[in-house]
Amino acid sequence: MVMDFAQFILAHSQDDPAQLALGRARFAGEVADYDLALTTLEVRRKLRDKVPEWYAVPSLVFPLRVSGEQCSSTATARYKASVVPGKRIADLTGGLGVDSWAFSQVFEQVLYNEMRPELADAAAHNFRELGVTNITVRNCELKNSNVADVLGDFKPDVLFLDPARRAADGRKVFRLEDCQPDVLKLLPELLEACPRLLLKLSPMADIALVCKQLGCVKQVHVVAAEGECKELLLVLEKGWAGPHTITIVEDSAVMEIPGQAGNDEGGTERSERISGFLFEPGKAMLKAGAFELPCRYGLAKLGQHTHLYTGAEVTEALKPFGKCFRILESAPLDKRGIKSIGQKYPQADVTARNIPLTSDQLRAKLGVRSGGPVHIFGLHVDALRANLLLVAERRGG
Repeated sequence: MVMDFAQFILAHSQDDPAQLALGRARFAGEVADYDLALTTLEVRRKLRDKVPEWYAVPSLVFPLRVSGEQCSSTATARYKASVVPGKRIADLTGGLGVDSWAFSQVFEQVLYNEMRPELADAAAHNFRELGVTNITVRNCELKNSNVADVLGDFKPDVLFLDPARRAADGRKVFRLEDCQPDVLKLLPELLEACPRLLLKLSPMADIALVCKQLGCVKQVHVVAAEGECKELLLVLEKGWAGPHTITIVEDSAVMEIPGQAGNDEGGTERSERISGFLFEPGKAMLKAGAFELPCRYGLAKLGQHTHLYTGAEVTEALKPFGKCFRILESAPLDKRGIKSIGQKYPQADVTARNIPLTSDQLRAKLGVRSGGPVHIFGLHVDALRANLLLVAERRGG
């Protein structure tokens, strides 16, 4: 008996798609499009925690596996929708449609465009199933000299692009000129069509380089979640010639960095005091190059390239943007210190920072097993001109 598509998805939501593929002869008669059902089941697994609102609707269809890997999470999509104000936004590289869905909750009208017809058809279906009524779906190839044709009579306040970051052979790429579409070539035409652009770029992209390449960058947003830098968002404004601001996002915490980038290395105190609390910046702060920002909150840096900070306390403003530890003790990073610390703390996480060892190599020398509340840092302290072992205990924040 042929099931409704959503019934099949629910019936097999806990099954292994690989086993279902092997069992084609047994199960294929249960649903009209067995291949689409298998792909949908695979993508749904990726969306269960990433976009739970979509996972909860079994009638959604997902024709391409890679789209589930590349799409935004609910949290990052909603942050993206909050960055630039306006009533009408055109998403010119629609993909799975999660960003357009998030835009639809903030903007009055959304244009979703996707050049792959199977994704555009799926998005139109999925938006209906999600009850979204303010998204117009188009299936057009975005290329030089056709931006106006893609937009048609849609007059956006903002253009959004998320260039595909895979080469023809499947390799991941992150340079602007290697992504598709090539925003650098399209930029004059894009700005002519709409004076404000929102670009999503790879977290691997060099912020200084892409800002120089693009020009007119007004804002940079570095978005991290779950301990990873997820994406860079750039706001471009036609005619803008001033400096850009940098905003860091760590899960739900947001901070605009004072000044251009907050990464001036000159004249900052280097600490030789190994006591009190230790602050380890999160991925967003490090990616933004805000290496001196913690010093503006009363902390002292242990080394120019160590990027760890100490102080009598860590202010509440900084805590969401990194990890806080209470320092227990320190020892020289030599044979005697390694033996003493390794014996005293047989279980600990280990991090090597700015020393001629990797974290795994240091862990092996210490002979400790991972886990527990203790963290051992091997690091270089500039003021002491020495490498140390620093033992710390993770604190809240």
